[in-house]
Amino acid sequence: MKLTILFGGASFEHEISIVSAITLKEKLASFDLSFVFCDADHSFYLIDPSKMKAVTFSRGEYKKMPQLTLTQGAFSQKKGVFGGVIDHNGVVLNLIHGADGEDGTIAALLDFYSIRYIGPRVDACTFSYDKRYTKYLCEAIGVKSVRYEIVHKDQMSNIKISYPIIVKPARLGSSIGVSIVKEESELDYALDVAFEFDSVVIVEPFLEGVKEYNLAGCYANGQMHYSIVEEPHKEEFLDFEKKYMDFSRSEQVLQADISDELAVKLRSSFDKVYKGMFEGALIRCDFFVYQDEVLLNEINPIPGSMANYLFEDFPKLIEILSQSLPQVNRPKVSYDYIHSISKAKGK
Repeated sequence: MKLTILFGGASFEHEISIVSAITLKEKLASFDLSFVFCDADHSFYLIDPSKMKAVTFSRGEYKKMPQLTLTQGAFSQKKGVFGGVIDHNGVVLNLIHGADGEDGTIAALLDFYSIRYIGPRVDACTFSYDKRYTKYLCEAIGVKSVRYEIVHKDQMSNIKISYPIIVKPARLGSSIGVSIVKEESELDYALDVAFEFDSVVIVEPFLEGVKEYNLAGCYANGQMHYSIVEEPHKEEFLDFEKKYMDFSRSEQVLQADISDELAVKLRSSFDKVYKGMFEGALIRCDFFVYQDEVLLNEINPIPGSMANYLFEDFPKLIEILSQSLPQVNRPKVSYDYIHSISKAKGK
């Protein structure tokens, strides 16, 4: 099966995307893979699979590789000095983390050029990339989440949530700009750090004794497909460097030791988030269980390395999903109205 992995992007998570792509080269070795790199200037390059190494990008060696353009249904490559093009028209896997990939930019671009892709659509990006809108979505669909306050950059911070609290940029992932604030004297510094990355900040209580669980899945072939439930390694939170390493995982993790009742609750909340919004994407939801309540912490619309380590047969799932992508029905453009007006005017 042909699959084009699109990665990179102009994002704080650019390097994580590269790590994810290198990991999937190994996990999807049975596929006919192409690798398209989007650099910080939004130029696209076709990367030779044998060059899928970190140094290819850190040293700028990718710039020696064929540059691509977008055409209807494909990434296109100019064919030598005699002209012509080669079309790379397999299904695209959007593996750009953060801005560009998760904010709807790439989704809109691929939709515009009628390129079939695995990944969140524009509306899904809207509600998952910005943590404010994720909260609004939870309220609308009846999924509980952690209480929160919103702080804007040029606004006095009058936090009502009791300490300790977590301060994080509204539109960023991978723990970048995130701080745990244990007392008021630490707040200004934490806000300054977060505002380096975004003009809007989310403040939440830091929940002592909370249990964390991750669940990934997608809708394909007429049914939901769920991963195992993972209980991630418990620390206060994973910083950027630890998440960077986390995104290179390829070995399947163990199923969390949870009751059937809790597993059902997690899947129920996952379904409410996914259905009607994330079709065509494989997402991961990170949940908290606190005082016997399931709370949505975060939606990962393009999880690190596509959460491959949570699935028993990840390649098979990607194959099934690629055959179950939403169909975009474009309206048929007709000029009958213009013709009728012209005819009435005798033109």
